[in-house]
Amino acid sequence: MSPRLAVILSAALLASGCEVTTELGKPCVLVKKPTAEEEAQGIRSKPVLESEIAPKQDFISFGATDCEDLICVRDADYPRNSNPNEVAMGYCSQECVEGEDGDCEVTDSSVDEALSSRIVCRSLLLDQTSLEDLKRADPVTYRRTFGETNSPYFCAGNLSSLPPQ
Repeated sequence: MSPRLAVILSAALLASGCEVTTELGKPCVLVKKPTAEEEAQGIRSKPVLESEIAPKQDFISFGATDCEDLICVRDADYPRNSNPNEVAMGYCSQECVEGEDGDCEVTDSSVDEALSSRIVCRSLLLDQTSLEDLKRADPVTYRRTFGETNSPYFCAGNLSSLPPQ
């Protein structure tokens, strides 16, 4: 196939409007880093338990293998399991650009409408300045905690106590 034909076919496929389905909003298990001893045994992550998350708290989990972007979040309004010893659940997320709620469009029709209708791009960690200060002050700890994340903005449920963004 000639390079020109390949370009034309690629352009035609892109223009055909194929919708890409992401895992945004799909249920996932919140995970945390293992202890040094567990890491030495080859354990890469451990599930977070309900008892480890304070009520009405946003929680972000990096390294969640349930999600294509390895990011699982639980916003403060997400329903909790009443058993404190159960694995804490959240939903798949991704980084986004502040003010670009289109970055957070849920395309998976299996995601509950009550969740998908409130997912927006918002700060989940800290403000941008605090995140940069932490990275500058202790890059090793920063990388261990936040990975390669450079932005506090993720797709997450807009909280009922926050004004719409």
